This record gives sequence, C-alpha cells and structure tokens, in this order.
Amino acid sequence: MKAVQIDLTPEEYHQLDVVRRRAGAAPGEPLRITRRTLDCRRRNVVYHCTVEVGEGSLASLSSLSSLSSLSGLSSVSSGARRVLVVGAGPAGLFAALRCLQRGLKPVIVERGKPVEERKYDIARIAREKQVDADSNWCFGEGGAGTYSDGKLYTRSTKRGDVGEVLRTFVACGADPDIMLDAHAHIGTDRLSGIIANMRHAIEEHGGEYHFGTRMEDLLLKEGRAGGIVDQHGNRIEAEAVILATGHSARDIYELFARRGWLLKAKPFALGVRVEHPQELINEIQYHGKGYSPLLPPAAYSLTTQARGHGVFSFCMCPGGVIVPAATAGGQQVVNGMSNSRRNSPYANSGIAVTVDASDVGGDDALSLLRFQQAVEQRMFHAAGDCIDAPTQRLEDFLHRRASSTLGPSGYMGQTVSAPLHELLPPFVVDCLAEGFRAFDRKMKGFISAEAQLLAVESRTSSPVRIPRDRATLQHPQLAGLYPCGEGAGYAGGIVSSALDGIRCAEAVSLRK
Repeated sequence: MKAVQIDLTPEEYHQLDVVRRRAGAAPGEPLRITRRTLDCRRRNVVYHCTVEVGEGSLASLSSLSSLSSLSGLSSVSSGARRVLVVGAGPAGLFAALRCLQRGLKPVIVERGKPVEERKYDIARIAREKQVDADSNWCFGEGGAGTYSDGKLYTRSTKRGDVGEVLRTFVACGADPDIMLDAHAHIGTDRLSGIIANMRHAIEEHGGEYHFGTRMEDLLLKEGRAGGIVDQHGNRIEAEAVILATGHSARDIYELFARRGWLLKAKPFALGVRVEHPQELINEIQYHGKGYSPLLPPAAYSLTTQARGHGVFSFCMCPGGVIVPAATAGGQQVVNGMSNSRRNSPYANSGIAVTVDASDVGGDDALSLLRFQQAVEQRMFHAAGDCIDAPTQRLEDFLHRRASSTLGPSGYMGQTVSAPLHELLPPFVVDCLAEGFRAFDRKMKGFISAEAQLLAVESRTSSPVRIPRDRATLQHPQLAGLYPCGEGAGYAGGIVSSALDGIRCAEAVSLRK
C-alpha cells in the first residue's frame, strides 16, 4: 500500500475514475481517500487529498461505526478504585472512558440534566427568556460543545492521539467522514445522540452517573481530595477527583478563591459575533462562483494584530445560527452553532480581541473574570434587562453611530439595536475596528451593509487557570485533585478537552 498526495477540483473529487487516474492506481486496484482539505485561497478551488492505493486500503471507515469498536473498554466491579469525574463535557467523558480502559470505576457528577432532557431547557431560554443556571447552552450532559456546534479541529496534536478521539465519536454514531476532514464537524443535531451513546457505553461497563449534582466543596482527607460535597450536603467519596467543570463554572473559581486554594488569572479573548448572509461568504471565498452543490457552505479563518492585541475569528459557523449562551440571570452572552447540514442562510463567527491582566488593571486571580462579568452585565442592561442580543450593523460600528434599523438575523431570540462602540471596552472597540478593516482587505466584501455584530462573545475560553503540577497533573496544594480541560485552562475546544481528559485519567491510573 502507498499513500499519494493529489489535488482535485470539486468536480474531479466526485469522479472515481479521475481519482484513480490521478492517484496512479491500476484498473481494479483498491484505493480510498483518507484525508481531504478544501483550499479556496486561489481562484481555482481544490481539495488537497491523501489517497491510499493498494492492498490494505479497503478497510472501511464504516467498520468503526459501532459501540463494539470502542477499544479496550472493560467492565469494572463495584469494588474497583473509584475516580470522581466532575463534569460530563468532553474532558469528563473521555476521562471516564479512559478510566474504564485502565480498570478504574468512573463516577460522573453533572450539575445539569441528561442530554435528552437538557434540550427542553435550552428551547425554553429563547421562548421565555429565562436561564436555568444548571441546564443551559453550557451546562448539562455533553457540556458546551453538545449544543453549540461540534467542531473537531485542534492544533493540540502533541497532547495525544487525535485519531483516538475521532474514532470514539464515530463508534458512538458520528459520520465516519470526520476521519477524513482536516476541519471536521459533527453538528448539534447529531451530537446529542452521540453523547447519549457514550453514556450508555460508560454505564454498561460499570461507570456511574449522578445528574443534577452540583459540586459545592471538595471533600478533603488529610489534605488530599477524596471526593466532593454536593449542593444538598451529600458526600460522594472517591480515590481521586478529576475536575472538568468547563469554562463557565464560575462558582468553582469562587470556591477556590474563598478557600485560599491556588488560582491564576489567564488571558482570554472578548468581542462580538459577526453575521453575514451565507451567500455573500460563498461569493467571497469561492471567488464569485457562488454556491455549488459540490462545495460546502464556505467558511473562513482570519487573524491580525491591532494595537498590541491579537484579533481573530473564533468558532466560525457556516450555515449557522447564533444562540443565547448565558449561564445565569443578569448576563447576556452569544455563541454560534450549526447543524450537520449547515443549511441556515446565515454565516456567523466570533471575532475576539485578546485580553490580559494589564488590560484590566487588576492583579488578583479573578481580575479577568470580573472584567468578563462586567461586560456581560452591561450588555444585559443594554438589551432591556433580558437576553435579547444587542446588535449593530458593522458599517455603523465602524462609523461610531447607532443603527437606526437592523437586518434579519439567525439569532435564536430577539435582536435590539445598541451602540456597541460605546458599550464594549474602548480598547476592544479600537482593536475590533482595525481588525475588521484588515479582514476586509483579506476578504473584500467582509465589511458590507448586510453584516451585523451581536454582543457579547465572551466565553471564548476560561479567564482563570487552576494550576497543576506538570508531571503529576495534580493541583500543587491538593493531592488527588486533577484540574482538567477548558475550565482549568488547559484546553480550548472539544478535541483538546477530550485529550486532556485522557491525560488526566492516565495520570490517575499511574498513581500508586
């Protein structure tokens, strides 16, 4: 078997005889495409493909699409070493799976509801403008990723086996094509079933779930983390605690600050979500050719520097919608998502500005968190003390004027005209303005009469880091506690969180 790199036009990609000829395969010789990346940087849009040719290339990706293909899972007894996993997001779920592979019994506690019930609370947010602090777009089984897109791209390839993460998703019901795409995407509509299948696999092999269980405190035994105390005062004991609570679990940061446990401020990014008609993005990215059934809805990735800050696109959602992502009352937060078909008429992306401690004038561990909270509260009040989205046309933002009218939007709620150039911190406004002009030079037409900004995109990552020892992955002051994933400041998305969950579970298994 040999691997061949070839470039194919979208038309050629769908013609097997052309693929065979370009790959140098003999008539009847087995082959399959194992990797594809869509490149639209030049006028001639092409797929960069890796093709395996020869015996051994016929292994079908569909053979991975079964829970039985989850490798190394073994059923554990009730007497196995118990590991408490706090949070059922990607970090927690993959930590639990690795615990089972190492003969440990994972006990998962999740403040929210099972994924099947969680969707009703999410629907209620847009309908009634009320946020359940334990069941929303961020909290609940599957974490923030389940109901906010399911992108599987990461640069954290040195942290572990990305392929293992993707194979696990396929085994639990994801489209096998995610193994091919350089920027794989599952889609919110499919993720809920995949997460439920993960739960079934964990439970069938001896794992244990406790939904509606919020961590109120750590249970310490001779200075070691030996479990948690929940909101009802119940003690849940275990040999070790993997803390995978996500980037929006502010009560955990407050607990650490109150108890005097080590925390550190961590730079994050804050900005807006920009929304365009998807047809416009297709025209720009596909060089005036518009949409073709052979091409996916166009995406983009943009970055620049402005006044000493990074300005970049974040979680770009072609054919997507914008969602109200607050986790408590008194907050206004937006995020983007798209279903597997990406068939909304809108494209949206977070456009964020990097923020560090020097920007906010604070020197304590929660200074950036307080800054984040203040901006979210300001947007909530600007919307009329509700989760309507403060919105401004991009051109009006650049001219520092209020928008007298707003266009249609894919926001799952109501939009309200607001002067974002006055509501956002001044340095963020200046950096965004420079960034948008730079992006328009890279993508002519990005600044358009149809483009709108919705605020605020503030949950790009955690503004706090929970430190851990580099070798053991345990908190420096709290042996037996393994800070993990986005909430601890060690990941930035589904795949990197999953990889970090695996690492922490491995560290627990190695502890004597």
